[in-house]
Amino acid sequence: MSNIDFILEEKAADIGNFLVGRLLPFRQKRSIGPFVFIDHMGPACLADYENLDVPPHPHIGLSTLTYLFDGAIMHRDSMGTEIEIKPGAVNWMTGGKGVTHSERTPDYLRKQDKFMHGLQIWVALPKSLEFMDPEFFHIEAKDIPAWEENGVHYKLIAGEAFGRKSGVPVYSPLYMLEIKAREEKKIDIGTYLFGESGLYILEGEIENQGYAYGPKQILITKDAHLCSFTMKPDTTVYIFGGEPFPEERFIFWNFVATDRATIEQAKEDWRNHRFPKVINDDGYVPLPEPRIK
Repeated sequence: MSNIDFILEEKAADIGNFLVGRLLPFRQKRSIGPFVFIDHMGPACLADYENLDVPPHPHIGLSTLTYLFDGAIMHRDSMGTEIEIKPGAVNWMTGGKGVTHSERTPDYLRKQDKFMHGLQIWVALPKSLEFMDPEFFHIEAKDIPAWEENGVHYKLIAGEAFGRKSGVPVYSPLYMLEIKAREEKKIDIGTYLFGESGLYILEGEIENQGYAYGPKQILITKDAHLCSFTMKPDTTVYIFGGEPFPEERFIFWNFVATDRATIEQAKEDWRNHRFPKVINDDGYVPLPEPRIK
C-alpha cells in the first residue's frame, strides 16, 4: 500500500466477556472516507454461562454494519426487527433521526459453549440524510458478491468496487472488501478503489515497500489509488474506504452528527426515555457522561 499515511495498532479493551479491538477512530485519524468507527470483537470462546448481552441502546446519524466470522447474534430494534445474524451475512441498520436496538446471544446458544468473532462498523450518513427515518436490512451470506481471481478470493461486503455492487443499501460512495490468499500473491487494486482507504490485517502478513505488517495492524492511505501490497500465505485482510465528507463529524457514545447541538438533544432524549423502545427487550443502557471529543 504505497504512500501509507498512518500505521496504527489495534487498541484492545475488555468489555466483560469480550476483548474488543478499536480500529477506528484514533487521535491521529478520526475517519476513513465515511467510516467513523470500527471494532474488532473477539475472537472469544464463551462458556455455557457467558453470553453476549448488549441491552437496548440508541443511535443517530449513522448506519451500523455487523459482520461475523464466527458465532451468532440476535438483533432486535425499535422498528420491530428480530433477526439472527450468522457468519458471512450482513446486518445493516440506519439510525437516521433515532433508533434503539439490542444485541444478545440467541436463546438456543445461551446454555452451551460458543464462539464470538466479528467486526462492528459505523458509517456516517451524508448531512442531507442525518435525520432520515430508520431502516434495517439483512443480507444473507450467499447474496454477498464473491469471486476468485488469480488464486485470490474476494468478497464485496458493502459498496461498489471492481465493477460489482453489494446488495447492502449504502448512502454514499464507499467499499468494504474481504481479500483472502492461501499462497503468496501480489495485490494491485488501486485502480478499482477511490477516496481514502484503510487496510486491516485479520490474520497472516502483508509486505509493502520492504516492510512487513501483521495481525491487528491497520494501514491507512489518503489516496486509495495507491493500494498495492504483497499478501503472504494464509492471509486475510479487510479494505474499507471511500469519499470523505466535506463536513466534520462529532461523535459522542453512539451518536454521530455534523452539529454538536444534535448530539446534545439526543443525550437529553435518551436520558428522558424519549427514544423509541426495542420491541421484546426491556433493557436500558444509561447514558455515559464524558464530554464530546
